[in-house]
Amino acid sequence: MTDHAVTVSARAVFGHRLPVAAGLAGAAGLAAAMLSPPDYLQGELVRLMYVHVPAAWTAFLSYAVTFAASIGWLWRRRPGLDRLAAASAEVGVFFTGLAIALGSIWGKPTWGVWWTWDARLVTTALLFFIYLGYMALRRATADPLLRARRSAVFGVVAFAQVPLVHFSVLWWRTLHQPPSVLRPGAPAIDEAMLAALVISVVAFTLLYTLLVRARARLQATEDALDAAEEARPRPVAGAAVTAPRRESRDIGGGNV
Repeated sequence: MTDHAVTVSARAVFGHRLPVAAGLAGAAGLAAAMLSPPDYLQGELVRLMYVHVPAAWTAFLSYAVTFAASIGWLWRRRPGLDRLAAASAEVGVFFTGLAIALGSIWGKPTWGVWWTWDARLVTTALLFFIYLGYMALRRATADPLLRARRSAVFGVVAFAQVPLVHFSVLWWRTLHQPPSVLRPGAPAIDEAMLAALVISVVAFTLLYTLLVRARARLQATEDALDAAEEARPRPVAGAAVTAPRRESRDIGGGNV
């Protein structure tokens, strides 16, 4: 493959402007996070918030897109919606795992433990494993139509776990702090911190869009290759077998 072909392929997958926008937003988010003031209780440790919270937000967004795309597939039966649902779920699992890992790192100096059976932690872990199950279901089903149907139903039902995670800090006694931004009234957070957090959320959202678009297009290519493989003619069983040739033998001057 020539360098030009590689460049064209990369542009086809990643586009032109989105990676630049995501990179600029990421740089701005990093700068804002470093320039924001430390927390009066947690000090510099609070800077984990600028990655942990956007990761959790992006995970919720991912599963919401999977939910909407699954409903769309059940209604319209368009393959692109199935690919979008699958790609968004995969990206969501990544960001859920990232949020859990960062929460554990944050929890050790704050709570004194890496993990505790807290309502927010447990429901988030369940969310992670539910969508791992979604991905396993897709891999376990070979027929494209059956895979899309099963995955769409799973994607709709699984989304019920998302509001359970969000409201867990309000419905149960938990070590995790209640919402600081998405709450009734004004956000309970410093304005400079809020600005840095918003920029980080925008950066993560752009990164999510970039990853989902790339994964969906890659899946479309894989589907096209699978379809071409299925359409390729295969040799008929026994077609290459030739009948044995009868040879004459000369016995006693005669042919047998």
